Amino acid sequence: MKSRQLGSHGPQVSEIGLGCMGMSWAYGTADEEQSVRALHRALDLGVTLLDTADVYGAGANEKLIGRTLASRRDEFLLATKFGLRSHGGTARSDRPGTYVDTSPAYVRQAAEASLSRLGFDTIDLYYAHRRDPNVPIEDTVAAMARLVFEGKVRHLGLSEVSAATLRAAHAVHPIAAVQVEYSLFSREPEAELLDACRELGVALVAYSPVGRGLLTGAMPRTDTMDADDFRRVSLPRFSGVNLDANLKLAEAVRAIAEQAGATTAQTALAWLLAQDDLIIPIPGTKRVAYLEENVAAADLTLTAAQVAALRAAVPAEAVAGERYGDQSMRLVGR
Repeated sequence: MKSRQLGSHGPQVSEIGLGCMGMSWAYGTADEEQSVRALHRALDLGVTLLDTADVYGAGANEKLIGRTLASRRDEFLLATKFGLRSHGGTARSDRPGTYVDTSPAYVRQAAEASLSRLGFDTIDLYYAHRRDPNVPIEDTVAAMARLVFEGKVRHLGLSEVSAATLRAAHAVHPIAAVQVEYSLFSREPEAELLDACRELGVALVAYSPVGRGLLTGAMPRTDTMDADDFRRVSLPRFSGVNLDANLKLAEAVRAIAEQAGATTAQTALAWLLAQDDLIIPIPGTKRVAYLEENVAAADLTLTAAQVAALRAAVPAEAVAGERYGDQSMRLVGR
């Protein structure tokens, strides 16, 4: 596995990481035995960046990673996130009543809770999951920086923020990475954020790099998804008419993938890797077969013509539906 740097002053990590959310929540029924196999196989393949959050399964995902990989702690960097809370006490990013709390007091409370669930001494990369506009980002980052000073956190990150917020945060303490949805289907970072990352030497960690399954070539129909799959009820791109339109775009990607001798998912990941060396995709899966397919994308080099053809095959304005529902869209890009 080749590597990329996590920010200009950060460590080297595998150029393809692993998003762990779906092992505990969002994409159908959890399967711990299958997830454990995938976690170990990821490390065996050289994947060294694992991504989770306290909101995934209301802490269950952090616990899964902690108990599964405790004996292999020196083989990977662990990224987790904080900031999404629920008035009912159980955080879920799709649940009405979820709110953002990035107050300095909660920064410490959340970090200590994550460390306890993980059973680790240190969080390698700690993200603010969303930004609370009522709390100055400078105050949030200052509180996060105190955790670095105390040795509880090694590097700081932000998720789904604007370029202006990134610059203000970076002035307080170096930001190693910004995590944002980025794929052929979600190209919003190209407007301003990607340039800000280049300017500041910040890695861009791309979540949902295969469009939450749209770019895998194996996207199920909405009515055949598991009842608890959040795409079915929470994401506009997966509603009936929108999904039909988006699958037509994905079919155009599949045709280019066949010319490149790769799968659709591998081609989508290779396209992202070709955009800039600071981009690190973290495709999520709980299945070993998909993990192995994704990791193999690191060995795929697209021609300049193929990169351009993929961009043309999925015009940003042709993608049907927003990334999230109205409530969640209000929490991004702040």
